[in-house]
Amino acid sequence: MRMTDDAYVIIGASLAGAKAAETLRAEGFAGRVVLIGEESELPYERPPLSKGYLLGNDPRDGGRVHDAGWYAENRVELRLGTVAEEIDTTRRLVTLHPADSLHPADSLKYDKLLLATGSRVRTLTIPGSDLTGVRYLRTLDQADALLEGLRAGGNVVVVGAGWIGLETAAAARHYGCSVTVVEMDSLPLRPVLGDEVATIYRDLHVAHGVDFRLGAGLSEFQGEDGHVTGVLLADGTVLPADLVVVGVGIRPAVELADSAGLRVDNGIVADARLRTSDEHIWACGDVVSWFHPELNTHLRVEHWANALNGGPAAAGSMLGKGEDYAPVPYFFSDQYDLGMEYAGWVTPGEYDAVVFRGDPSATGDGAPEFIAFWVAGARVLAGMNANVWDVTDQIQDLVRAGWAGRSVDLTALADPAVPLDQLLG
Repeated sequence: MRMTDDAYVIIGASLAGAKAAETLRAEGFAGRVVLIGEESELPYERPPLSKGYLLGNDPRDGGRVHDAGWYAENRVELRLGTVAEEIDTTRRLVTLHPADSLHPADSLKYDKLLLATGSRVRTLTIPGSDLTGVRYLRTLDQADALLEGLRAGGNVVVVGAGWIGLETAAAARHYGCSVTVVEMDSLPLRPVLGDEVATIYRDLHVAHGVDFRLGAGLSEFQGEDGHVTGVLLADGTVLPADLVVVGVGIRPAVELADSAGLRVDNGIVADARLRTSDEHIWACGDVVSWFHPELNTHLRVEHWANALNGGPAAAGSMLGKGEDYAPVPYFFSDQYDLGMEYAGWVTPGEYDAVVFRGDPSATGDGAPEFIAFWVAGARVLAGMNANVWDVTDQIQDLVRAGWAGRSVDLTALADPAVPLDQLLG
């Protein structure tokens, strides 16, 4: 390992940032590595916050990327509770300030910089939004507070029927809470899954006792003595609430990049190697909108796999060893007894039909087992396996083939007797 005076600085002590630091050392970089994070927690993975930890199945520290000793052992300078306030791209300096604001700012010189700043939750500013008991879920301390609230039982109102909202609703039912989900759209998850599969998730939650208020707007959070007691809908309905969980999406944390003059457009814009408009700065994870060479467009993906794989990809690029970053987007969700994995990239309006392999309807014996394929013509654009396992690689092969213009026989695609790996010949 050749020693060097170069300093590689990573802003964002997240899964993406921590995996980038790990890769730099694994690939032989011997210079200074500094990992900066706003939270005081060791870098951790976020999926358990709405899954295993919220259900009480996983320990609080179970999602840590590395244990505390790993950073010292690998000479990674971990600066937690620290806010990066400014990037001077001319002098290649980052201005840092402790998050407690009790200590003076200092500057850190970098030779190469990686932005893994992630996302921030979208918040509501309607009357009553500052009441105690109105919760969000993005960080570990927010998960702690939400877990305490769910264990107390009572009436829970979930605002937003995306992945966080539905996983939280399932956790609330696990603790015996009465749950109402308020969503402005006509179906939960419809912007991601389309009507066909979104209907399955609506029916799944209804079967577990969740009440949906679809096509509903919010007017106010009501409260007494500073604590939320109800949710006033736009039509005048009042939903009783001991706890409100707001899950209305996230936004990329681009403020630092924007103020530094980097190109920003629905995230920090980067090329296929994750390099930004500044030759000394890279970006990865939720915050980056990078050029995907197989899709010939820029993507911004907010899921775990992109953080897991994007950090190492950016680190390799910083070292000059990287290849184009061209993953098949992947995510997973567990709700009640329905586990799923999704691979691909498609939005409503960009596919012709959903082809089901297996019966997607729930039965009295439990959750269904099926695979759903979103197709355009006879090309597979995305696939979701629900309670069907060990097929992700085959689905991703079908997706890559679809991106490349290759078609499949749709009758065979729907036939469970035809192995997936035989569909491409």
